[in-house]
Amino acid sequence: MIEVGRAFDASEAERFFMRGEAAAALVIAPGFGRDLVAHRPTELQFLVDGADNSTATNVLTKADALIAAIGGELVLDGATPRLPIEARVITWFNPEGRSALYLVPGLTAYILAIVAVLLTALTVAREWERGSMQQLFTTPVSRLEIIVGKLLPYLGLGIVAVLLVLASGAWVFDVPMRGDPITLAACSLLFLLGMLGQGLLISVVTRNQMVATQVATMTSMLPSMLLSGFVFPIENMPLPLRVISNVVPARYFIDALRGVLLRGNGIAELWPDVVALAVFAVLVLAIATRRFRREIA
Repeated sequence: MIEVGRAFDASEAERFFMRGEAAAALVIAPGFGRDLVAHRPTELQFLVDGADNSTATNVLTKADALIAAIGGELVLDGATPRLPIEARVITWFNPEGRSALYLVPGLTAYILAIVAVLLTALTVAREWERGSMQQLFTTPVSRLEIIVGKLLPYLGLGIVAVLLVLASGAWVFDVPMRGDPITLAACSLLFLLGMLGQGLLISVVTRNQMVATQVATMTSMLPSMLLSGFVFPIENMPLPLRVISNVVPARYFIDALRGVLLRGNGIAELWPDVVALAVFAVLVLAIATRRFRREIA
């Protein structure tokens, strides 16, 4: 464990959690050292960010091992028959440890990534195969207008999908909405634009439904599941995978979802995720527009 800062009250410690700068906080009560020297039972309060269950589990495991090691040394030095330290763990944002609170944000990003990429990748690739693109090229519309026309219907479907998933999570699993809904809407819109643009780029490059399906699945399903922090904590990954995860948009969308839904974050805490999603969306749409040619190969 690495110390990232010191807080002098509970609200300051909470701000560390809100900004994602700390995963745990150790609260030391006044008189702790005096009680420890006198071999009197004393307490430590250990606060854990429960918004990310994988990270919280790792932190608790390390904390248990550390407390056992320190307690063992104190028992040997003091020749006392029982452990003089009692550690009380409090999990913030998910005190009951409900799995739905951290699974729903991850599943939301995972489902939306697959659906959005496959929507544009397959439908546009089918138009290339059937030759309907050639008829579209006879009209006086620009390639940017064609790109926008292909994106808007699926963007509307994606927005409906986001609302359905979040409503289902709130209704069925009692997932709260503690943060700024405008920030959540902005992150969802940027994530959908990026994923739809990725699928469009795949269709423009491949122009084949079978190839587009394989490429879309490999570039959306696997990274969104394995490299986004949904299943495995990013900090526990090898360095090459941590570097690759920086270009996975689901990583930033999951962090934004957990921040808004569980921690109560707003744009002040989540602006790095918003910027990352915006950069990815603009970049992939610009590449797809540039690669789009008014010609039939």
